[in-house]
Amino acid sequence: MITDQRIATGGSLPSLGLLMDKANLLVQTIAAPSLVQFVLRLALAVPFWRSGMLKWGGFLRLNDTAVTLFSDEFMLHLPGGPYHFPAPAVMAFLSGCGEIMFPILLVLGLGTRFAALGLLFMTVIVEFTVPDGWPIHLTWAAMALGLMAYGPGHISLDHLVCRARSRTQ
Repeated sequence: MITDQRIATGGSLPSLGLLMDKANLLVQTIAAPSLVQFVLRLALAVPFWRSGMLKWGGFLRLNDTAVTLFSDEFMLHLPGGPYHFPAPAVMAFLSGCGEIMFPILLVLGLGTRFAALGLLFMTVIVEFTVPDGWPIHLTWAAMALGLMAYGPGHISLDHLVCRARSRTQ
């Protein structure tokens, strides 16, 4: 940074350089890594949660629409296909469970890397089902990969568990 250069050379800092340093510090303060990781967790959780809520008609009871979608509407666009989903009722149930559980884990920051991996896997399946949706699917994949690589941040139960565990050792 420019201030580091000024200190090293003993010279005066130009006003534009000072302004740039202040702007840079402001951006770094606003985009604190833990806040960014928390927002990533929320942003990835929301679309899956909303989709999952549409699949259920009660506790552990899928609605008819969810099974119909996997039976008649959704197709896997693979080479030589498209193909119907195997075991549509099972696929609808697993999809609905994942779309509820993984977002809850993400929001809490509990098992974050595992939950992000689960949603990355689901994103790949969604991409094979709706190939024209790749711009949004790419965004989901990027968020999931970021969480898998950098973890949940300090605003998470994972962080609290790790801190508690390190205190007892």
